[in-house]
Amino acid sequence: MDPGAEAEPLLPPRRWRAARGLWRSAELGAGADNDLYINQAVVFIEDAIQYRSINHRVDSKSLWLYRWYYSRTCQWILSLTITIILALAFVEEPSSLTVTSDVRYRPPAWNPPCGLTESLELLCFLVFGLDVSVKSYLIGWKEFWKNKWLMAYILTLIVSLTDWIVSLSFFCTESLRIRRILRPFFLLQNSSMMKKTLKSINSTLPEMASVVLLLAVHLSLFTMFAMLLFARTKDNQQDKEWVVYFRNLPDSLTSLLVLLTTANNPDVMIPAYSKNRAYSIFFILFTVLGNLFLMNLLTAIIYNQFRGYLLKSVQSSLFRRRLGIRAAFEVLSTLKETPANAQQSYVSSGALHQVLQKVEMDSRCKQAILRSLKMCSCDQLSAAQFQKLFEELDKDAIKQHPPSPEYQSHFMQKLQFAFGHPYFGYLGNVVALANIISVCVVLVMDADKQPSERDDFFLGAINCFFILYYLLEMLLKILAMGLRRYWSYPSNRFDGLLTVILLILEIATFAVYGFPHPGWRPELMGLLSLWDMVRLVNMLIVFRFLRIIPNMKFMALVVTTLLDLVKNLRAFAGILVVVFYAFAITGIMLFKGAVVPLGNTSAANTTFANGTLQCGTYEQLEYWPNNFDDFAAAVVTLWDVMVVNNWQVFLDAFSRYSSPWAKIYFVAWWLISSVIWVNLFVALLLENFIHKWDRRCHRESLSDVEYQRTVELMFRDVLEEPTEEELMEKLHQHPHLQLCR
Repeated sequence: MDPGAEAEPLLPPRRWRAARGLWRSAELGAGADNDLYINQAVVFIEDAIQYRSINHRVDSKSLWLYRWYYSRTCQWILSLTITIILALAFVEEPSSLTVTSDVRYRPPAWNPPCGLTESLELLCFLVFGLDVSVKSYLIGWKEFWKNKWLMAYILTLIVSLTDWIVSLSFFCTESLRIRRILRPFFLLQNSSMMKKTLKSINSTLPEMASVVLLLAVHLSLFTMFAMLLFARTKDNQQDKEWVVYFRNLPDSLTSLLVLLTTANNPDVMIPAYSKNRAYSIFFILFTVLGNLFLMNLLTAIIYNQFRGYLLKSVQSSLFRRRLGIRAAFEVLSTLKETPANAQQSYVSSGALHQVLQKVEMDSRCKQAILRSLKMCSCDQLSAAQFQKLFEELDKDAIKQHPPSPEYQSHFMQKLQFAFGHPYFGYLGNVVALANIISVCVVLVMDADKQPSERDDFFLGAINCFFILYYLLEMLLKILAMGLRRYWSYPSNRFDGLLTVILLILEIATFAVYGFPHPGWRPELMGLLSLWDMVRLVNMLIVFRFLRIIPNMKFMALVVTTLLDLVKNLRAFAGILVVVFYAFAITGIMLFKGAVVPLGNTSAANTTFANGTLQCGTYEQLEYWPNNFDDFAAAVVTLWDVMVVNNWQVFLDAFSRYSSPWAKIYFVAWWLISSVIWVNLFVALLLENFIHKWDRRCHRESLSDVEYQRTVELMFRDVLEEPTEEELMEKLHQHPHLQLCR
């Protein structure tokens, strides 16, 4: 590949431009250079907005291709393709298209004919092939060999296509399909935040491994103690502990591992404890050391290490944003309208205005930057001024509500003051509480009555009263606030929607059953679901109390932490989806068809060679829907194991139905999901809460428009701004853009 093509365009020193102006005009035309620089600045600013790398081609054709690739349409198509290829697991054999996953009642599932899902896969592979081709071209050949994700992308596509060809050659009858396990990679590589999170997790693994090793030592030592303590004896009462929990080394390890999660506590202790109360010391000591100390120590280490690495990744995101803005400044400073003899670089406000008209960004940010540019009232912008204008990208403005209507009548002004006052909202909360209490009282009183003995007159009458109040409250608030201002509040939209739904259902109920009267029993007339919906929607009024949260500072802090956590969870949830998907597909390969129903005989009366089934087994608990016979059932089974409640039942069942080595699969899933991912979730929760608490303690006075930091800059207060030397050094290393200044 020609190196000269990689270094386009060349940005010469300012003193050269005047001498070479005539030559460049003859080659490209006077306006061609400016248009190219404007387009480069547009792309660099869009890169900064999205925290993208600027190390891509910057010639005219590549810029057009780059913007087309990152357009909403292309990214939507790519996201849809990823969704489709992941969703194929629910349809392809073994299909999840059955009402139940219970092996006793599940009918034969519909499986698509050979070639149907494979055709969709091929289309997805073509889209992914186009995706990786465009990405590879845009970053250039040299950068491609440095990008491990792109190389892994191509390798995954090659393996998937090879497995696809093998599948068709066997007419879709092969049992092992490697490409299914590789599908989550397409989701992973398409998210930069997921990559950063995965890198942070990978960097945290050595510290986690030390605690996990300590847990393993703790588990091994207590296993040996248990096997010595509960060895087989002639005492049948003492042998119960040995038979059920400590018969051999694998069973002993499993029993104590499950006890580490407290899932089998106190069951594992009862046989020995019933013989001698001193045995409880062993189990209590094991639980205290393992669960309370070591597991919480693991949480602390994960929090400490992961916070540091996450801060580094967020710091790099901030650096990318500042670098993109500085690159746009450097490009715009080469325009011919800037003074050639200036000692420092400047950008004309007209050029920036022209760039902003082309940039795709949030309208609020664009208008704020334009206002700041207008208030600046300067024709030339320095690098510091240019960077300061784009600090608006780091802010997320809370929506300003439209103004209330201005009434001329003194009487209307009094009504507006009364019904727009917060106390009127508090009255609505009190009425909603009365509504909930009355509904609950009636339901409790009628709980033990036969349908023919119930009289729904009282419930119907109070429903009618409260719904009329909600309607009146909504109309009065609209009168006081105006429709636009009323609708701008999410709580009002929720209340209004509830009121309309309640009113429609109430009118429909009256139309079918008539007005409430003594002996009124609409349930007996056939439309049970309609009447139940009225009562259930009444219970939704409990959400009215969410409106009091902003008035309670600590509760508001907790709720805002949870809301921010939901925003920050996208990368964590994506990684969890990847792990869930891979383990579910692996589980299908290992355990599909392993669980066999016992027939029509009751599980409690069924016997094996070694005697009657004990209470708490897979069969006795009727866990038959939890299996790996299809993808949906596998996901639910993995979820149940991740919660660790009764997960020893799955360990025992699948080790009996398939192989004792099946325990390794479930223990690995427990380590990844419950130990690592849940602790990472706790670390993120702690970091978010502490960050919010610190800001609450050092809160400054707010203006009319409040600002919150964006999700990527959750730790913005502790981040360091990159220096000009760091930015310029990085710009000089750009593979496709040469700065000679």
